[in-house]
This record gives sequence, structure tokens and C-alpha cells, in this order.
Amino acid sequence: MSWTKKASLNNVGSPPIRVSYRTHNHFRSTGQPWVKPGHDGVRKRSGLRRTAVAFAIFFAFISIAIGVWVIALGPLPLTQAQLVSTTIVDRNGKLLRAYAMADGRWRLPIDARTGVDPGYLKLLLAFEDRRFYSHRGVDPLALGRAALQLVTRGQIVSGGSTITMQLARLMEPRRERSVYAKLRQMVRALEIERQLTKDQILDLYLALAPFGGNLEGVRAASIGYFGKEPKRLSLAEAALLVALPQSPETRRLDRHPDVARKARDRVLDRMVEDVGVSSEDAVQAKAVPVPRLRKPMPILAPHSSDQAIATVKDTPVIRLTLDTSLQKVLEALARDRAVALGSNISVALIAVDNESGDVLARVGSSDYFDDRRAGQVDMTRAVRSPGSTLKPFIYGLAFEDGFVHPESLIDDRPIRFGSYAPENFDMTFQGTVPVRKALQLSLNVPAIALLDRVGASRLSSRLKQAGVNLVLPKDEAPGLAMGLGGVGITLQDLAQLYVGLARLGNTRPLREIMTARDARDSLRLMDQVAAWQVGNVLIGTPPPENGVHNRIAFKTGTSYGYRDAWSVGFDGRITIGVWVGRPDGAPVPGLVGRTAAAPILFDAFARTGKIPAALPKPPKGVLLASNAKLPLPLRRFRPVGELVRTGSDQAPHIQFPLNGSRIDVDRTADGPAAMPVKVAGGVLPLTMLVNGIAVGEIDSRRQRLVDPPGPGFARLTVIDATGAADTVVIRVQ
Repeated sequence: MSWTKKASLNNVGSPPIRVSYRTHNHFRSTGQPWVKPGHDGVRKRSGLRRTAVAFAIFFAFISIAIGVWVIALGPLPLTQAQLVSTTIVDRNGKLLRAYAMADGRWRLPIDARTGVDPGYLKLLLAFEDRRFYSHRGVDPLALGRAALQLVTRGQIVSGGSTITMQLARLMEPRRERSVYAKLRQMVRALEIERQLTKDQILDLYLALAPFGGNLEGVRAASIGYFGKEPKRLSLAEAALLVALPQSPETRRLDRHPDVARKARDRVLDRMVEDVGVSSEDAVQAKAVPVPRLRKPMPILAPHSSDQAIATVKDTPVIRLTLDTSLQKVLEALARDRAVALGSNISVALIAVDNESGDVLARVGSSDYFDDRRAGQVDMTRAVRSPGSTLKPFIYGLAFEDGFVHPESLIDDRPIRFGSYAPENFDMTFQGTVPVRKALQLSLNVPAIALLDRVGASRLSSRLKQAGVNLVLPKDEAPGLAMGLGGVGITLQDLAQLYVGLARLGNTRPLREIMTARDARDSLRLMDQVAAWQVGNVLIGTPPPENGVHNRIAFKTGTSYGYRDAWSVGFDGRITIGVWVGRPDGAPVPGLVGRTAAAPILFDAFARTGKIPAALPKPPKGVLLASNAKLPLPLRRFRPVGELVRTGSDQAPHIQFPLNGSRIDVDRTADGPAAMPVKVAGGVLPLTMLVNGIAVGEIDSRRQRLVDPPGPGFARLTVIDATGAADTVVIRVQ
């Protein structure tokens, strides 16, 4: 039963409050108000809901704040971090030269799988991040260990940062060390792990890690401190490279070598405990002194590198066709010979692979940094007078036209061509000599006589057809003087022409920058037979004192006024060209190709480290005969002005087929039908040549049936007893 009573209050006049007796007694005994049964659970649940909502709002707010903060960080600066120094490498990927970045830093691209010693990677991961391949950017165990060590030892023993976190710090460098900075690194590390593979992360870290001064990355450090790539490192070298990035400026080898040595030794001590490096190996590694001076970055093929970086834009790695080993020995050869030849004299060389036309070595000057010798001028690309080095191509066209043979006789005696009277270099004449000897001795008069017959314009057009740029004086047409150097040409173009001789008449444009697709086409220089004959003559040229007979086909040249000395030669594998002179074009008395350039050429072949390869075998159709067994018109060459004929004699003229005509040949199962050739005039006997190859004599009726050479263009030549000739070019279909 419940009852109520009036409560006495201090406030007089207040209405009475009726209180339940049960409520009153419950309050007096417990100090708590009495609640009707069932109402307390509702109140508790309501409180829990309010608490949960509050926590949810709080965590949502925190999540939003963190999200806003992460977004505010912006995207990862991957593009900037991936910038590296432009490097020039050879055909095998070996470093020729690197260019510092715009701010002066050396940061070289690296591939950890192929370009770094595995022993170094093992030490690095054991020392910096042993769970690198298992965590996702942040290693909780490492962070916990670092925190425990800080509490128990009172100092930072290990930072707890993973390699990914260190990469994040390198990508966004900041000086302060704070909780905020560490959180930022952790967030960035997680982002990096989402965007890059582990191998990419390791490569980027190895390229960005600081090693003191302007050296960044393990590759730049290894080259700068040890003078070698990091592919093979000793234990002492590997431990040193692990130690330096922790405090790169206080451990700089060129400033604080003792501090760096102590840091290296601490790495070795820890590796004995953690990696299993033997104590004996560690002791031996500690005994190795640390380098105290930086080594210069390699600068091989500087002219080729400069040309490549000017040609190929925005490419971190440019691959050239050069061979580092050959480039090194030829640069040393040029430097030594230039010093021996005298002050202000420079030496340039170029080596080309005959089969591919790839430049294997290019030495633009004897010393890139020698201002007296204009070292930064690439003399392989400079236009100079070639002297007698174009003579082989005059003889080649003469062989191709069929009016002369290597065993033909030719006169070396005073002769005039209008107002031009060529003379030999030694101001003497040899009389009647074989054509072979005339080329080997580089006699001027026979060469000009043959050029007069071949035609200077035809020689010029044929050389241009082979991809060579000849430079003539302004408003001047090709003339006979070009046979003795009266034209401008570069050493690289000259080498390209001699490659054409080694390739039996077809050459290729030289290539120095490697590309994914090689679109070069072969260029015609001369017929196979003629090219082989020229090479067969040149290989018999008497070599200089340091050379061996019949190993290298070569030719020398000396420009007017002793300004340029040349020597270009080839074997079955490689062609090498040499230029000697002053880059400013000043004369050098006594500078002769045979004594200045030829010895360098033979030394260059010797330094390739390979025995000269044999020249190609004679192609089909080569006429191998002594002078006595040659057809009568080929036994002796006479200049056009000296042809002796009676008043009634006429020069031979091919009446059929006509020049430029197309001949349809009936090709049956028994082979193609013979093609008739009709000739008028000329002094018997008349000799018939097809593409420079003698096919017999024309009978008294001045007719002959010849086998068509096959589809394509063909040259038909008729020579009479006096040496007069007529030639037509037809197209056989």
C-alpha cells in the first residue's frame, strides 16, 4: 500500500509535494532515486548509443582529417625522382660518358638485378631492411624494436625506417626530424608500395641514396670512389657503400675518411652477427684503407657523346655502336702519337665494321681538353683536302668501264691536259709501269690520265651516289684536280667509301647511334669485280716500317702544302681511317701521309687485338692474267689524245642495242636466248665486255651474240685495237 505525506519545505507558501513512501524509504536507504522496474535498461542502452555515436563521429572526423591531410600531400613526385644523368653507353652497355644533371649532381641509372654486386645487396638489406620483400612499406616490428631500444637505452639505436620509407624521404627531402615527418614518410611509403614493384623501389633507392657531395646513387659512388661499376665489389667496398648514406656529409671520403672507415667497420661487425660474415673476412676487410680522393667520371668518346646528346633529346640512356675496349686503345694511340709528332698537331681516327657499317671507334682529336690542339673540334667530321686518297676510286671506275686492267701498262711521263700539267709528289717520272704499280706508288700522272677518261663529273656523281658529300669551291664544277685532293671531304666519309671497297662495291651509311630499327639501305659504289681488283692492288702496297706485307689494303694521301696527312685501310673485317695535321689548317713541313699517318694506321690494326682478316675471294668474272695474256686492247692504256688511227678509221660505235634501250629476252626452258650486239667502226680486233668482264672478240662482221646478264641494268663495252671504246647501258627484261 502506498501513502503520501506532506514534505516540509523552507519556502513558505510552496505547494506541498507528495512523495511515495516506497520512494522515500528507497532514497533514504540507497541514496538513489527509486526507478520503476524495467526503466533502468532503457537508460543504459541509450547512454551506450550516445557514446557509440560520439566515438563514430570522432573517428569519422579523424578519418576525414587524415584523408584531407593525405590528399593535401599531393601526388607522389615520381617523375622528378626518376630524373637521372644522361649516360652514353657503348654497344655492350658499358659506360662511355655521363653528363651531370642541371644542378650538378651525378645520379646514374641503375638496375639492381644486373648492375649491382649481389653481396652488396645482401649487406644492404640485412643492415637497413631485412624484411624488405615481405612488408608493405612500413615494418611494425622494426618500428617497435626502435621504440623499445629508445626507451631501454635512452638513445636511438635503429631508426625503424624501411627502405621504402627512406625512399620517401629522398623523394621529398626535409631537414626536420619529427613525428610529423615520420608519419609523412609512412604514408608516402604505403603509396610507393601501391604504385611500384619491389624491384622498382630498390632501383629507385639505389639511384637516389646520397653518398656525399654531388654523388647520388650507388653507381655514381662506386665509380667516383672506386673507379669501377658496382657489379663486382669487395667486402670492404660493399660495407663502405652501406655505411655512407646514413650520414653522407660527415662521412665524405674526401673530407672525413677516418669517420667513414669507422662507420664501415661498424657495418662489418654487425654483419658478422647478423649475416654470417666470417670474422676472418671482416678482419681482412677492416685492414683495407678507404679511398681518400674521388676519381673522375669516365669520358670516353667525348666527341661522339656530344654529338649523340645533341641529336637525341630527353633520353636518359643513349646507346652507341662504339666498342669501349677499341675506343680506349685508339684514344691512347692518338694521344701518344700526337705528342711524338709535335706541338699543335692533332690525330683523328675512325674504325668501322665492314659488314654492318657501324662505327666501332671514333677519336675526334688527340686530347679533348687540349686547347692548343683544338681538342674539342671533331676532326673526323671536319672537311679537309683528301690528297691522293680518292685515287682508288678513279682506278675502280676505270676497271669497271673495262678499258684498263691491273696488269695493263700505263705511261708515267709529262703530259698536259689543257693548261693543267700534273706532276708526281717526288717530281720524277717512272716511265711505263703496270697499272697495279701506278696505284701502289700513288703516281699522279696515270691517275689523272685515267680520270680524264672516266670523267671527273662521273666520279663525283658516283661518290655522291655512295652517300658521300664532296665539297667543291663555290661555283666550280668537278675537274681533274679532284683526283689529287682538289675537293673537300671528311674522314668519316672517306672511311665509308673504303668500306665499299671491302664490301665488294656496295657501302652503307655509317651508323653510330643505335636505334630499334635499322632502316639503312646499301648504296652502290662500283661493280664487284672492279672493287675486288682495287682491293687486290692496295693489299700489295708496300707497308711502313712497322707494318707487315699483304695484311692490310691501304692508301695514303698528303694534301697540298703539307696540311693533311691521311691513311685509310681495310681488311676483311674492319676499316680504319687516320688523319694527322693541325686543326687550324696551318702547314706542317714534312707532314706526309706515308710517314705520319700510315704507321698510326698499322698500329691501330695491331691494337684491335685480332689478326687481320682475309679479304673476300675473287667474285665470278674476274680476269686473272698476266699482261701478255690480256686481250690486246687491255695490254696498254693510251690517253684519248694519243689514240693513233688513219684518216679513214672511225672510233667504234655500238649500233645495237641502243644506249638506254630495254631488251626483252625470251627465256625458255633451255635458258635465255642470246642477245645480238652490232658494232660499226673501230680497228680490229674488237673486244666485247659485259659489266666490265671480257666475253670475247667480235668477228669480222662486227657482230656477236652474248648471253644476257640477267634482269636489270647491264653495261656493254666495245674496245678496239687502239684503245678506243664505246659503252651503252641497257635494261634487260
